[in-house]
Amino acid sequence: MNSFDLLIRHGDVVTPAGVVRADIGVADGKIAALETGLSGSAREVLDADGLHVFPGVIDSHVHFNEPGRTDWEGIETGSAAVAAGGGTMYFDMPLNAHPPTLDAASFRLKQTAAEAKSCVDFALWGGLTPGNLDKLSELAGCGVIGFKAFMCPSGMDDFVCADERTLREGMKRAAALRRIVAVHAESESRIVRSGGSGIRDYLRSRPIEAELEAIRLALELAGETGCALHVVHVSSAAGARLVAGAGARGVDATCETCPHYLVLSDEDAGRLGAAAKCAPPLRSRAESENLWRALLAGEIASIGSDHSPAPPEMKMAADFFQVWGGISGAQHLLALMITRGMEPGALARVAAGNVAKRFGLPESKGRIAVGSDADLAIIDLHGEFVVERESLFYRHRQSPYIGRRLRGATRRTLVRGRTVFHDGRIIGGLNGCLIRPVLS
Repeated sequence: MNSFDLLIRHGDVVTPAGVVRADIGVADGKIAALETGLSGSAREVLDADGLHVFPGVIDSHVHFNEPGRTDWEGIETGSAAVAAGGGTMYFDMPLNAHPPTLDAASFRLKQTAAEAKSCVDFALWGGLTPGNLDKLSELAGCGVIGFKAFMCPSGMDDFVCADERTLREGMKRAAALRRIVAVHAESESRIVRSGGSGIRDYLRSRPIEAELEAIRLALELAGETGCALHVVHVSSAAGARLVAGAGARGVDATCETCPHYLVLSDEDAGRLGAAAKCAPPLRSRAESENLWRALLAGEIASIGSDHSPAPPEMKMAADFFQVWGGISGAQHLLALMITRGMEPGALARVAAGNVAKRFGLPESKGRIAVGSDADLAIIDLHGEFVVERESLFYRHRQSPYIGRRLRGATRRTLVRGRTVFHDGRIIGGLNGCLIRPVLS
């Protein structure tokens, strides 16, 4: 008779082949069996009848700001928010930590903090700036998931944007190191403030063409250097089409978008104010619909939250251009997409499977299959809830989604077979592990 550490019965399991009614047997943190009517005993049995079992969300784009700016957000609170939303892994960006992750020493500082405080697994981005090209090799040796570059000012004095020469040379080195380069794609020359200090003035200052011009350049350099390219937080369908078209021509390029570009619009920005400020900015409702269609058409590989919080005092200024731009959204990525109407299989791909594949994670990550890590999110697709300030796990309880009614309540999150979130609470006792890419 089979003997398991954990047996999850009667769930609707979201697998690469589709949704199947099955039991999951877990042993030593791995999925040991996946079948209907699974026989055996277990130390713990969970009844998932009426619930969907998803592969845990892998959020490839968060800013937890530790070390150095933990008063903005920290690994403990940020990872708790990820777990509360069904997430089992995140990729932390090299900024806005201080020091930013630009060399081996700064990598080790962040790794040490995350290993002590993260309740889910994690990977770390390294930076690509004019001043650290000679440090890319040592960052790769540490195990960075890839290198992040800004094609316009980042807003942080200690993380300088990459000009064309820097980006070309960085991509050459990244290709040799077999690491992906992610870009914040907005062209500085197209970002123009033409009078005014209100939210509408800000929205107009960063037009879609700023995104498209930068994407074109990044794609050209990726094709020239043979570098794998990932364009983050694409806000327009035209941008997604540029990336998809380059991919069809043989350029190794993909892109991600964020829930806020799919569920919020410039009208919401006008109503919500600072809580909805981001870069690129929110677009029109029509553009949001176009982006949604691009996602469903497969032109967008993945979804990341771009969780980028700041203290409340940084979200207040008479001049809206001086308000810190960043949306707090890591806790509700899955529920936002369920509410938006994405079917389970497609959602599992863009929130987990595609992420694991694109970034070269071990085969044990991003899917529900025998031999995979038991990284699972047990979700009530029909469970409705209102986002309340008190339910947020962020250090600063602010979000553009407060007051919004969502579907897709997270009932339990498990990392390598151990519960880290259940019934609205973080369950302690598990520290997350650094996950390094597997080079093919």
